[in-house]
Amino acid sequence: MRIKISHETHYRYDTPATLVIQILRLTPRGHAGQFVSDWRIEVSSDARLQKSEDPFGNIVHTFTAEGPVEELTVTAAGEVETEETHGVINGAIDRLPLGIYLRDTPLTEPTPDLCTFARDTMAASDGTSLDALHRLNAAVHQHIRFDTRATSVATPAATAFEEGHGVCQDLAHVFLTAARSVDVPCRYVGGYLLRSDGQNEQEAGHAWVEAFVPDLGWVGFDPAHGIAATEAHVRVATGLDYLGAAPVRGTRYGGTSETLDVAVSVSSRNPAGGGIQ
Repeated sequence: MRIKISHETHYRYDTPATLVIQILRLTPRGHAGQFVSDWRIEVSSDARLQKSEDPFGNIVHTFTAEGPVEELTVTAAGEVETEETHGVINGAIDRLPLGIYLRDTPLTEPTPDLCTFARDTMAASDGTSLDALHRLNAAVHQHIRFDTRATSVATPAATAFEEGHGVCQDLAHVFLTAARSVDVPCRYVGGYLLRSDGQNEQEAGHAWVEAFVPDLGWVGFDPAHGIAATEAHVRVATGLDYLGAAPVRGTRYGGTSETLDVAVSVSSRNPAGGGIQ
C-alpha cells in the first residue's frame, strides 16, 4: 500500500518570540513492511535543520529560529509504501536492552487497579504471550471510551483508566502500563493511520504500542481500534511514552499567547484504497 502523508504544525504569537527551539520526530524509518519512498521537512523560518538519532533509533531534527518570530510553520510530507506483516516488526533499529521497556514513567505509573486489570485480563488467555496481549488489547479498547475532549498530553495512564475515556495516546499509555506491570516489555509508537472511511484530513497523528513477544519479537497493537497494527499504520517514532516519541517538542523565549494549529492528511495512492475506520 502506498500512503501519502502531510503533517503541518503552525504557531502564532500575539507578541513575537525572540527565539524558538524545536525538536522534531517527524521522519519515518524503513524496516520490513515499511519503505520510505519520499520524505521532506520544511520550516517557514530561516533556520537550518540538524539531523541526528536518539537512543531509540528515531530520526530527530532540531532547529533554532531567531526572532522576532510572529508565526512559524513546520511541514513534514512524503510517501511511504507498506506491506501487511500482521503487526510483527522486523528489521527496525533496536539498540536498547529489553529491560529499558519495563521502566515506568510519570505518564505510565501503575496503580493497584490497573495492575489487577492486567493480571485478570491476561490470565484468561490460552497460555501464550501473544494471546494474552491480544486479550489485553481488546480489554483496553473496551474499557476506554474515545473522547477527544477528556484528556491532554499530560494526562497519565492511571487517570485515563480511572475515568474511562481518552484518545489514542491515552489508550496506548494504559496498555503500556498494564503490560509492564506483568513484566512484558512494551513501547509507545507514534505515527499515522490511513482510515478507510474517506476521512483523510485528521487533527493529529496516531498512537499505538509494540510489545515484545518471545519467538516473534516486537508486535504492534492498536488499542484505539482493538486490533494488531496493519499496513495502514505508518510507524514514525518509538519511546517509553508520548513524550519520548512526540512529533514536535520545543521551547520559546519571549512571545505571548501561543496558538497552535495542527493539520494532518493521510491518503492512499492505491486505486483500491484501504485503511481502518
